[in-house]
Amino acid sequence: MEKFKLLTELVSFRDIKNAIFGSLLVLCGLILAFLTLWANRTGNLRLASIFAFLSLIFVVVIIVFVLPPLVRNAAAETSRLDFPFEFTIGGAFLIGILIVVTFAALNTGNNLLFLILSVLTSAFLVSFFMGNACLKKLDVKMRFPDVAFAGKATPITVTLYNRKRFFPCISILAEVRGVDRKRSLLADELSKIFKIEWIDKFIKPPVIRYKLSYFVHIPRTSSVQIGINHVFENRGRFIIKDFELSTTFPLGFIQHRRRLSAEEVEITIFPKIVPLQIASLGLSSEAGKLEKLQRGSGSDLLMLRDYQPQDDLRYVDWKATAKTRRLMVRDYASEDRKSVQIFFDNRIVVSAQQKTQYIRHRIIEEQRQRRFSPISLRFEEAVSKLASLLYYLDHDQIETRLLLLDYASEFSIGRAHLYSLLRRLALIEPRLIEPDESLEYSDEWIIELKSDVGHNLFITFIEEQALPREVRLNTKIIKF
Repeated sequence: MEKFKLLTELVSFRDIKNAIFGSLLVLCGLILAFLTLWANRTGNLRLASIFAFLSLIFVVVIIVFVLPPLVRNAAAETSRLDFPFEFTIGGAFLIGILIVVTFAALNTGNNLLFLILSVLTSAFLVSFFMGNACLKKLDVKMRFPDVAFAGKATPITVTLYNRKRFFPCISILAEVRGVDRKRSLLADELSKIFKIEWIDKFIKPPVIRYKLSYFVHIPRTSSVQIGINHVFENRGRFIIKDFELSTTFPLGFIQHRRRLSAEEVEITIFPKIVPLQIASLGLSSEAGKLEKLQRGSGSDLLMLRDYQPQDDLRYVDWKATAKTRRLMVRDYASEDRKSVQIFFDNRIVVSAQQKTQYIRHRIIEEQRQRRFSPISLRFEEAVSKLASLLYYLDHDQIETRLLLLDYASEFSIGRAHLYSLLRRLALIEPRLIEPDESLEYSDEWIIELKSDVGHNLFITFIEEQALPREVRLNTKIIKF
């Protein structure tokens, strides 16, 4: 019963309806085709023409409603296959012309048509063999920076090596292919119903393709290096699988492809950093600062004292000097940095129906590589603002600590610490809970909530009234 419930969460009534509708259309079209053939053989031409007209209507309906999703799915599946070439639109047009000219030449015996046919065939063969030779003996290398942020241009260096001794390479497009996870979301859900070995054989994560650079000309036995700025749209990971080189050289009729194996490298894309007003999150712009009663370079006056020879003349208080008739100097209080402790509760309270809908939306988002569901957009906004807050606090040299439900960092400062926190946020996903589920927190969280080590920020998606008393009393709550 539990497996059936999980299956109904993955397959909606709309999916079943569309499958039945498409199957009935195809079945009715086949039945009408057989009826047309039967009426034709029995000599009932009027009935045959009626059936033929109805068959034509069904063909049009199938082309409009059934064929497009099948083509999209087929394109997604064939992108995994290593086809060495495909015809461009111009190439498909050329094939059509070749077929027409061939039939015309054979039927008429016209020498001019045979001459045209030979020219077209020669152009097709030249395009095929030259394009295929252009992609041989090529190597590609790509160099990424250590850090990549979503929504920000990432500098990438692409180098293409031509090992051919006699011929250059012309018009080469270099792409990198990979995935954003080892196992697809659909496979994760289906593994709760079926054996994981079966699932992994038939369901793979969608292939992500990024165009790197276009190389116009690579001389023989040499290399060309191009630097580009690539923008990753979403946070997360990108696992490089291979490179793909393609060309339509020389005539643009055939697009040749060649895939080159690559060392599997995982790139983590940090969340998008957005302009952030600290006050918009309920913090003072001076968050993390505390004046200490000792000399320093703060902004508050500590005391007035007599001038000493080593003192800076910029700190002389001329008004006090005029009153006392002695050189008086201002001393300012120093600033002591306090720490900011951020608690991030990634749980979102949803109904059972919303949870089911979100699972379906996430599977579609994975295929389209674009987030559109309300829960995803809401969660991405929170992660982006949290990452931006950590980024700006680090820029202001304020110690930070991040606590997740399953992770707690140490108080620290600096780029290494910041990047370790952003790496966690790059891979975090929302945890959906139903209204009747418990909102308990670990003992470590409760202890840290009560500690007075600095500013406590609590970022959550849950209504404030539903949070435990310790959270409401000891933290500044920011709800998304």
